[in-house]
Amino acid sequence: MTNSVIFSRRSTEWQKNWKSVLKMKTRRIRSSHAICALFLLVLLAGGCAKRDLGPSIFGSAGPSPVAETKDFVIVIAGSGDSLRSLARRFLGDEYKFWVIADFNKISRVMPGQEIVIPLKDLNPVGVYSNGYQTVPILCYHRFGNKNAKLNISARTFDKQMAFLHDNGYRVVTLAALIPFLEGQKALPRRAVVITIDDGYKSVYTVAYPILKKYGFPATLFVYNDFIGARAGLNWPEMKEMVDSGLIDIQAHSWSHSNLALRKINEDVAGYRNRVWQEVFAPTQQIRKHLVLPLHSFAYPYGDTNDLVIEHLKELDYSLGVSVQRGGNPSFEYPFMLRRTMVLNNYDMKTFRAILKVFKKASLK
Repeated sequence: MTNSVIFSRRSTEWQKNWKSVLKMKTRRIRSSHAICALFLLVLLAGGCAKRDLGPSIFGSAGPSPVAETKDFVIVIAGSGDSLRSLARRFLGDEYKFWVIADFNKISRVMPGQEIVIPLKDLNPVGVYSNGYQTVPILCYHRFGNKNAKLNISARTFDKQMAFLHDNGYRVVTLAALIPFLEGQKALPRRAVVITIDDGYKSVYTVAYPILKKYGFPATLFVYNDFIGARAGLNWPEMKEMVDSGLIDIQAHSWSHSNLALRKINEDVAGYRNRVWQEVFAPTQQIRKHLVLPLHSFAYPYGDTNDLVIEHLKELDYSLGVSVQRGGNPSFEYPFMLRRTMVLNNYDMKTFRAILKVFKKASLK
């Protein structure tokens, strides 16, 4: 059975009732938003923005709420306020600034501006009456000036990262997809994930400095047989990147052999043993050297089957990523996530086209 058939079958099984589920969730979300809108209108029309509401649970530092409930806070921004400072004070994490930006549809805060701050996720599944959120996962391989299909020059990579930075995309970690796929935690509306396969040294010499420049996280999938090779990364380089807080290292098998196919003259027992070792051995070695939780596995050549997925679940993996093109809604099968490879011949128009973050659909 080909990988495309397996992918189609498993995704279809996982999503067979998704339309009815999404419609139900959408109705709940619409109802919640309607109540929210009514609440805000009553507050503002009734002059609550000018009342003394007494001591706030958020303390006295920064702007005082002019209205607050267990779900929302309304503040009047001061001259020293920013999205990050408001997120730090009211959400406990400055990196949640996107929550405020997305809800208010703003990119920065202006003095005197009324800002509504949601204190909980209003739509953790990214589902709306007119469609649903999809999260593109970009897949890179190596970097430099070599003219090869999977080789991206430093100039091109920098230009692509600048485009994400300047056009409101929020680069999130791959691990952030886990609670999103569980329907537990929202992602930014323009969320994008960056992954890099194989473990070429050019990740450290070319891509890593550019990722640091923009503050973008990325997940690096390494196959362990390549670690320490002349063109491959070594453990100290990987540890340095992990310690930066930007780079996460995850498994890509031991030898990069196709796990979905039996080799010539390989019997069933030998095949099953090989698949187990290709999953188990890199998991143990990465945990030992980098002391990292392993949650995601990149299938060599994007190919997988039920046996591979079964072993990943046994080892407590949460995600498996392919190289099937497209974005990932919250209802995607976690062990068949789509990734779009970024190729050497992509111009900026093509790059923009793979960044689709919303799919229209009638879910009323």
